[in-house]
Amino acid sequence: MPSDARAHGAEPGSQNGHSRSLFHRLGPLILPNRLPPPVNPALMKHAEERAEHAQNRAADKITAFSGSMVFVYIHIIWFGCWIGFGVEKYPFGLLTMIVSLEAIFLSTFVMISQNRADAKRQVIADAQWKTVQEEDKQNEELLELSRKILKLTTEVRAFGGRVEETLALTKEVHSRSSGAGAGKPS
Repeated sequence: MPSDARAHGAEPGSQNGHSRSLFHRLGPLILPNRLPPPVNPALMKHAEERAEHAQNRAADKITAFSGSMVFVYIHIIWFGCWIGFGVEKYPFGLLTMIVSLEAIFLSTFVMISQNRADAKRQVIADAQWKTVQEEDKQNEELLELSRKILKLTTEVRAFGGRVEETLALTKEVHSRSSGAGAGKPS
């Protein structure tokens, strides 16, 4: 493959980088979306706690599958075959009952998913609240340190003024004693 084709991300054996395998083109349409793992430590802990129970793992997998395009494709094929092969005569009473039961269960899984999302939001809100509380405490400590620094600076300036006064008086005393000693006969 020419070096300029590699630089543009072309796959080996493709022309101008436009040819991709069928799986790579259709994979995102067929496979359920996979969310990246959480980065927030509070969410990671929450996910680990949820994964400890088989019911939660099953609900998460069912929710991920039922919210995917694979689920839609299976139903399209299923309904098409049911009607096309004449499994049942119109008005499709058995199919209607099966789909109704499925809808009942799927609505339950939707509620489970919403509860899970609410739990995640609560975990994030709790973690943010703790962070805000810690930052408030740190801000109070910084303010207290700033007050102490201001007080020390004021004391040092006052001490510096006294030192200057003492030096000035010492010079004056020294100059008077030197001047008085120069006029006396030895």
